Amino acid sequence: MSRFRQRAVLTGCVLAAVLTTAGLFVTDYGIDPDVWLIGLAVAFLVLLAALDPWLHRRRAAGLATDDNLDAAASALARALHTQWNEECRARGLEDHLLDLHWSALEGEPGHSDGVLGAFRRSGGRMVFLGDPGAGKSTTAMLLTIGLLDRRAGEPVPFLLPLSTWDPGVEDVRTWMTRRLYEDHPALRNTELYGSYAGELLVEQRRVFPVLDGLDQVPAAQRADALDRVNRAFPRSQPLVLTCRTEEFADARTPVAGAHVVQLQPLDHEEIAGYLRSTADPVTAARWEPIFLHLRDEPDGRLAEALCTPLAVWLAGVVYAYGEPSELLDRARFPDRRAIEDHLVDALVAGSFGDRGVAHQVRASQVWPRERARRWLAFLATQMCDRGVRELAWWDLRRSVRGPWLAALGALSLGLIGGFGVAWLMAYASTPELAPVTGLGAGLVVAVAALHASRLRSPKPRLGVWRSLVVVSGVLGTAVGLVFWALYGLSAGLVVGLGIAVAAALRFALADNAELTHPSSPRWTMARDRVAVWTGSLVLAVVFGAAAGLVFGPYQTGMVGLGLACGLLLGFTLSVLHLRWWWFTVARIWLAVRGRLPWELTLFLEDARKLGVLRQAGAAYQFRHALVQDRLAGARARVRSGA
Repeated sequence: MSRFRQRAVLTGCVLAAVLTTAGLFVTDYGIDPDVWLIGLAVAFLVLLAALDPWLHRRRAAGLATDDNLDAAASALARALHTQWNEECRARGLEDHLLDLHWSALEGEPGHSDGVLGAFRRSGGRMVFLGDPGAGKSTTAMLLTIGLLDRRAGEPVPFLLPLSTWDPGVEDVRTWMTRRLYEDHPALRNTELYGSYAGELLVEQRRVFPVLDGLDQVPAAQRADALDRVNRAFPRSQPLVLTCRTEEFADARTPVAGAHVVQLQPLDHEEIAGYLRSTADPVTAARWEPIFLHLRDEPDGRLAEALCTPLAVWLAGVVYAYGEPSELLDRARFPDRRAIEDHLVDALVAGSFGDRGVAHQVRASQVWPRERARRWLAFLATQMCDRGVRELAWWDLRRSVRGPWLAALGALSLGLIGGFGVAWLMAYASTPELAPVTGLGAGLVVAVAALHASRLRSPKPRLGVWRSLVVVSGVLGTAVGLVFWALYGLSAGLVVGLGIAVAAALRFALADNAELTHPSSPRWTMARDRVAVWTGSLVLAVVFGAAAGLVFGPYQTGMVGLGLACGLLLGFTLSVLHLRWWWFTVARIWLAVRGRLPWELTLFLEDARKLGVLRQAGAAYQFRHALVQDRLAGARARVRSGA
């Protein structure tokens, strides 16, 4: 729903919860509680009907219209522009950017500062090739930003890492659509963008792919992957692809109509110019022996190791306060790989455990060096085992065996929900039923949690179930009738109204109205947390009022007890189908075993500030595949299975 409707529903839910409690216990003016509750329930349903997007079918019916898709494409472009500009600043590319140059298999050579013009001249289809660390991903990101800067009704470039695509399981357009919804869940906002907006954006070519890292697709599937990409995006459609040179040649499948360019290695003047520009005069002076060596041996091991933007950036960070002349030691660093491994190790070691470095990048705290490396190594190993280059917080559950995760999550929620019910019954009119009711409630919650633990993709609501007032009214009426039969009219009205309020809240918070908000791991996680705590607090108020009414009208302590028990039960009902809960279970389990820190989200964000990680939409990545593979303990262990 729109932002205005969303806020109006939230305000109405809060008022309904407060007025429900007030009407029950503030009776000095002779107000009949039942009359008050009936009037409040009717008023709440009328408010929902006035705000229900589904009832206004002319604005929110059926498939997304052209106007809906135009609005979605514009909002998506703004979100992506903000997202990639923030990431560009985080990587320090605004102030210190190497001007990469390339040679073309057909056509003119070029430079990275002219990548947008080269893309236009190529007809919108380019393939960037290069060695590991040559700047392919950075060039693709800069091209994406440039296209978004100058977008005028053109298709929106959507930068995606190919490591998250399995060609044998998913069609490329299906995968793109899934990633659109994962990174930008507000596309499910049917009032603003209509139904199936993500699917139609891809199908109608309003979004085109910038595919990064074909080399991360298994070797046996690369040719098939390229063939699928060619068929999904023919030569008349824009397309950008990056790949390592050797892997692209091995695939032996050209990209139809694409302008293929080869990023060239840096020469000694470009290396020296960059390192001088990023260092203070004292540090720059320490680099002079290295510059002389590069000039004397332009084809030597050190020149070969420092010929990529990644290696030059690593060297600049590692030796910001060190002595780079140690790289001249041939016995210690006999070849390119030894130098690269040393720079990666020094980056990780130098990023953690130093208070000055942490203060400089505004990290939340100083993380112990050895523990930080062990935690990162665990994450890198898990990612290599799954053959991915993205660290999505909701995928942390994959690091815990499925049965263990389901059992831990179900047991925890069962204990919380069962304890809440048993605690309330222990002080109610039938305390002898407390153990039985607590056990029964716990078993029901645990079974529901086991069912919810399965990995599933969210699906849009269809037909009448898109209606805010229908969903809330049906659920509230059904539960209210049960409590009316058991405890009387007042209890039924209180609980029924409370369930209706909770359903309306869940409905309003399920679709985020802020598509223009840039996607990030912390933001997507915060959405789940807001849904959890809002639902928990509303159900706490409902159960508090119901407990005071049903179990002890003259016992003020029952209201507080009902609030506490309602908070416990509301929490269990709110988190069942949310990714945040299963992430939390996995995080705590792995932290108990020492595999990860307790404050994992802070650690990942600090690792990003320190340059070890980077951000790609709603997920993190290691700064480069070399960093991930080195931390995993086997650089040759990539998705190809080598």
